Amino acid sequence: MAFSERVSRLKSSLIREILAAAQRPEVMSFAGGLPAEAMLPKVEWADMPLALGQYGMSEGEPALREALAAQARALGLECEASQVLVVSGSQQTLDLAAKLYIDKGTEILLEAPTYLAALQIFQLFGADCLTVPQESDGPNLAQLRERLEQHRPAFIYLIPTFQNPSAVRHSEAKRAAVAALLDEFGVTLIEDEPYRELTFDGGSAKPIAGRLKKSSWIYTGTVSKTLLPGLRVGYLIASKDLFPHLLKLKQSADLHTNRIGQWQALQWIGTEKYQRHLSELRGFYRQRRDAFQAALEMHFSDLAHWNMPQGGLFFWLKLKQPLDTRTLLNEALANDVAFMPGEPFFPEPDNHHGHLRLNFSHIDPARLDEGLKRLAAVVRRAQLEKAA
Repeated sequence: MAFSERVSRLKSSLIREILAAAQRPEVMSFAGGLPAEAMLPKVEWADMPLALGQYGMSEGEPALREALAAQARALGLECEASQVLVVSGSQQTLDLAAKLYIDKGTEILLEAPTYLAALQIFQLFGADCLTVPQESDGPNLAQLRERLEQHRPAFIYLIPTFQNPSAVRHSEAKRAAVAALLDEFGVTLIEDEPYRELTFDGGSAKPIAGRLKKSSWIYTGTVSKTLLPGLRVGYLIASKDLFPHLLKLKQSADLHTNRIGQWQALQWIGTEKYQRHLSELRGFYRQRRDAFQAALEMHFSDLAHWNMPQGGLFFWLKLKQPLDTRTLLNEALANDVAFMPGEPFFPEPDNHHGHLRLNFSHIDPARLDEGLKRLAAVVRRAQLEKAA
């Protein structure tokens, strides 16, 4: 078949394959970034206006755009509702940005590790993915400056708050320094913030986009981690020079985001009900995080290093004796355990063996200890075989 040249770069999503394999009820899954079903809010539809069944504006529902702009301004991101575009999950933002910027061979800059599905999109469009190592408080600034001096990336893609997969939250100092570097070199920022609201220590920080004085930017978020991922409602807010182009790309992609999901999101965002829900969500996930930490200390303390996440949905483990964690998958699944290998979160996976991403939000706490015990046994066996 004569497909486009781009299709030759299309990679299947390992996480989607693992989640499909983990559908069996007996599997204890640490693989996906799934919210806990017990915390999905009950939603009402009875008052939804019938007119929402009709086609809508490509930009999104006006009242929702106003609410999202107000929320962003409260974080310190100066913007107007006219800069807000409602998208089909924040994943669509990455697709639109890739279409806007990437031709085959276009250089872009990423943290290493970075979000798996972003890598999938950027590589599909043919990007040359340059990386900056992620430290415990954000990107390595010396290497970031070096990259910017030696290259002219079309954009930098960052997840500064409870990054997926590393759970790192950029410090105030790193946020300020990154913004200054991007302004100095005139590089566009794509700032992805799906986990911002899932903070367990009450910490919050002004978005990097809100600190820029010259550079263009796209800031993106979603209701998938706080309300219902099935709504597929996300948003982007863009600097005024970028917004018209992103709007045209949205129009050509799907006309507009589903209005029914937008209406449901609007019933929550900016309300006291939403704040109560977020408070309950944080408390629930904090308890699950703490239980996970205790179980990891019991089963993995001799096997791996990790930092306890202050938010988000993941633990990021680095094995003390590195091995290709992709080779553990089949045996883990045979033992009814699923996890996410760390290698695919790097543009050059074969150069980065020895990490595991473990989700703590979804698994039933009653099965947590047994699941990590089995996973640790799989790791130990593999390391003994490697050493033999």
